[in-house]
Amino acid sequence: MTGVTLTDVIKRYGDVQVIHGIDLQVEDGEFCVFVGPSGCGKSTLLRMVAGLEETTAGTIRIGARDVTRMDPAERGVAMVFQTYALYPHMTVEQNMGFGLKMNGHPREEIRAKVAEASRILKLDDYLRRKPAALSGGQRQRVAIGRAIVRGPEVFLFDEPLSNLDAELRVEMRVEIARLHREIGATMIYVTHDQVEAMTLADKIVVLRAGHIEQVGAPMDLYRDPDNRFVAGFIGSPSMNFLAGVVRDGQIDMPGIGTSLPAPGSASPGQKVLVGLRPEHLSLTGGDALRVELTESLGGVSYAHLTAATGETIVVEERGDTRSQRGMSVGIDVEPGKVFVFDADSERRLR
Repeated sequence: MTGVTLTDVIKRYGDVQVIHGIDLQVEDGEFCVFVGPSGCGKSTLLRMVAGLEETTAGTIRIGARDVTRMDPAERGVAMVFQTYALYPHMTVEQNMGFGLKMNGHPREEIRAKVAEASRILKLDDYLRRKPAALSGGQRQRVAIGRAIVRGPEVFLFDEPLSNLDAELRVEMRVEIARLHREIGATMIYVTHDQVEAMTLADKIVVLRAGHIEQVGAPMDLYRDPDNRFVAGFIGSPSMNFLAGVVRDGQIDMPGIGTSLPAPGSASPGQKVLVGLRPEHLSLTGGDALRVELTESLGGVSYAHLTAATGETIVVEERGDTRSQRGMSVGIDVEPGKVFVFDADSERRLR
């Protein structure tokens, strides 16, 4: 197995540049997730690693090999797509072994590799079935099995779970995490779903408009975001952002009728955005905020509050007593859990 190195990678379509000088190191055996909103360039970047998109400038290395100008078949990668792309007239066993058959591998070798992939993915009971007789999750496992039998150096996943329903997505996340632990391969995975990113990744790469916003372990990004975009994208529900102004070492926050300590890098009179995660807030007595809606999800509820300024705040609630629509409330903030960003640049103030 081996890692992937991107050095000053650029992609242009004519005069339009969509990938802007990406530098990234994916370590050997690491599960790296590219995450970001639609149109941020994550799938384009993955396809450049696969060789399905030409690299305009920069270098892509897989292990010690410069693969920037190599054909996809020469790169030692296998890609799993959003669509399963299975042959409907072939059985599961035939679908998984077809690529090896076309490359002239001996029948016994194909049978052994398919059997091993089937064991890993728990497909032994389905080898004689055709795709029409499989569920969506089973079809995706067959597509992953087809990649496994090739024995690639790097696995590439392009939003492989987006066609599945919520329950199957959870099931397949567990399957892919287990697969990574069992075979230990380098994997690069693209998703717009930050829950998938947080639960699967060793390393998350947050992309926006063809730029890397931040790279780090899931909980590092959650606990220590560099800017408003990363702070708002990582975490579910999303972080609340409230306007404030720095005065006398404090941040005045008219939206919640209180003030909070300002970070040392803030300047007097500076306009800021204060980031507060729902799980770091609690409801108190008061009348600065009004409950517009309470989402009850069983063990947890989310109270949606409105301030007099029109700003909205989501607060996580647990326990037996929950807020009700129309209540007037205040909020307390857990000490040390306040994130402050410059209102103009949106960079974190520390």
